[in-house]
Amino acid sequence: MRTTRRRTCLAALATIGVLTGAACGPGGRDAAGPATPSGSSSPTSAPSDAAVPTSGPAQTGAAPAQTCAQRIGDMLSPQQKAAQLILVAMTPGSTADASAQLKKGNAGGVFLLGGWPSQAAAKQATDQIHAQSASTAQIGTWVAIDQEGGQVQQLKGPGVSSIPSALDQAMLGPETLRAQAAQWAQQLKQAGIDINLAPVADVVPADIGKKNGPIGRYDRQYGDTPQAVTAPMIAFLQGMQDGGIAATVKHFPGIGRITGNTDQTASGIDDDVASAADPALAPFQSAIQAGVPIVMVSTARYPQLDPQNQAAFSGAIIDGLLRGQLGFTGVTFTDDVGAAKSVADVPVADRITRYLEAGGDVVLTAVPTQAQTMAAAVVAQYGAEPAFAAKVDAAVDRVLALKEKQHLLPCSG
Repeated sequence: MRTTRRRTCLAALATIGVLTGAACGPGGRDAAGPATPSGSSSPTSAPSDAAVPTSGPAQTGAAPAQTCAQRIGDMLSPQQKAAQLILVAMTPGSTADASAQLKKGNAGGVFLLGGWPSQAAAKQATDQIHAQSASTAQIGTWVAIDQEGGQVQQLKGPGVSSIPSALDQAMLGPETLRAQAAQWAQQLKQAGIDINLAPVADVVPADIGKKNGPIGRYDRQYGDTPQAVTAPMIAFLQGMQDGGIAATVKHFPGIGRITGNTDQTASGIDDDVASAADPALAPFQSAIQAGVPIVMVSTARYPQLDPQNQAAFSGAIIDGLLRGQLGFTGVTFTDDVGAAKSVADVPVADRITRYLEAGGDVVLTAVPTQAQTMAAAVVAQYGAEPAFAAKVDAAVDRVLALKEKQHLLPCSG
């Protein structure tokens, strides 16, 4: 049986450009060298049922066996690693640009924008994404969506509930909200979606309200105090997880006090109040304690936390505050760094390299063609700077660890 399963694993791993026995058994991080690039084939696809046997009981003094995610990560080429750290936008009227970046190996997934008219329309698109390499056992392609409710609901129409705004969701009570969120999650799952870029954990103080451009203006907040936000936000998060969808808490460390919308302007995006002791961090801390797998980092500025860098480019905020102080060990996403005006003065290549240097994982770009520039920048710096390469490897490990839990790796159980 072990021989048969090992052969199955070898066949699966061959599809990502690797043929090595070490990949399908226990071993240290150096057990297998980097993969041979797979040309123009994408490192993304539908999940596989192929399994990797685990090692037996640990021997005294022996190195711990690698996880499935670590073995896969060790076998990816720099190009394949870069792809796992990029998500590109896909809209109903233009699916070709995103698909092209997947096929070229410049991206590891998509996020749906532009207002999808029905569950069937979204399912048709996601089926096409996964069908690009459905006959192989490669790394699964992530499909994400902004499905908060109210004015931010990217999937509507037949097969999909009309989701109330966060303020209205908060009035349902945690138990009811969690149950309804589980139903909304199942609708996303049926459309071929893996990740919801929600819920919002931002606190919009009552004295700011609608003057808060990105959140308050659209009733995207669950309340005006950390206490009011936390319970319904956690209920939505848990409901998504109950329905099989990975939730994303956002926009760390909070954009409830700024006036400018980071998608639309680089002005009015400074939060001069936020600090490491900010009470508005409490909802994020609660989400981390509840096991949220993804945290989205904002592109706003927080002078008390980092006077020089926007949050997405700040090691003090990502590595220091989020991972260090709050103890988050999961995956981070950026808010959009493709079309967002808040990062317009940052070269496209630097948007990903600076983010990775700060301890981040996955960038989201609303401009799919930017993926090629971003991936190339990661590959070039990966080969030139060992410290940067270590950051990339750590990010890839975190991404693949989540994909392993989602059964999106060829060796996932």
